[in-house]
Amino acid sequence: MNAANKRANVKTLKQALEVAEKYGYAIGSFSPRYTPMIKPVLRAAQEAQSPAIVQISHKELVRYGITPKEFADEFYAQIQSEDITVPVVLHLDHTKELETIAEAIEAGFTSVMIDASEKPLDENIATSKEVVEYAKPRGVSVEAELGMIGTTDFVETDKDEELYTDPVEAERFTRETGIDALAVSCGTAHGVYMVRQPKIDFERLQAIRALTPVHLVLHGGSGVPAEMMTGAIKLPQGGVSKVNIATDLELAFLQAIGKEERLTNAECQALNAGLLEKGRAAVQQTVADKITNFLGSREQASTFA
Repeated sequence: MNAANKRANVKTLKQALEVAEKYGYAIGSFSPRYTPMIKPVLRAAQEAQSPAIVQISHKELVRYGITPKEFADEFYAQIQSEDITVPVVLHLDHTKELETIAEAIEAGFTSVMIDASEKPLDENIATSKEVVEYAKPRGVSVEAELGMIGTTDFVETDKDEELYTDPVEAERFTRETGIDALAVSCGTAHGVYMVRQPKIDFERLQAIRALTPVHLVLHGGSGVPAEMMTGAIKLPQGGVSKVNIATDLELAFLQAIGKEERLTNAECQALNAGLLEKGRAAVQQTVADKITNFLGSREQASTFA
């Protein structure tokens, strides 16, 4: 069963990023982390007439107590009930387990990310290729990672070290795996920047772009200055066309409901209606701000026509 067939506006990652790259903007890959926060992400995209990607990682599924099917079912339910017509993608973020990838595809995810970046290059290629061979015949796009993107909060990945992507390795990696999108390490990190500040290595990005035909993805979009992100998106030969944003959404949600500690998904669902609406409004506002001031994707849904 591929639930993506329910609506024509549900795209694969490849379909979405081809358009974004052609028209020179990036699509936000938003991690609601809680199923009740899927609605405000989609609402913000619809109101801004922007394409959007809704994602969740394997570690987030585990930490917040959600199954891929629960996440996918809520995504498709909200598309239906909110009458979402802008182009959207349902994406499985950082995942090392092939079992989770298979589960997500079965549930209706239109894109998956295999993260074997901690393995030696040959093993990363072999693992990523295996996922491509499983996903592509099922009409699902594949993102992979080369280099290692550091973290500050261990929600999406579990290493804080960073290893920049080598452009020559990137050429071989994309050629041999057949992936659709490549997450590159060039100075950003998952989570909130506490000590070191984000610095995007534009020369490295340009070198990777010159050698690889696939769409480039920047993880760790939370906290990066807008002008720096614009520079990465607007690179002459085509820059970054997917930017992951997770931590900023959760921080906005928790602040709005007066909490400091993250909740489980069940705790979020159990919030009283008033509090839940406050949280949703904050998430919707944050997504709208990113779409307008960060990604350049506002009013770009029409580029899919």
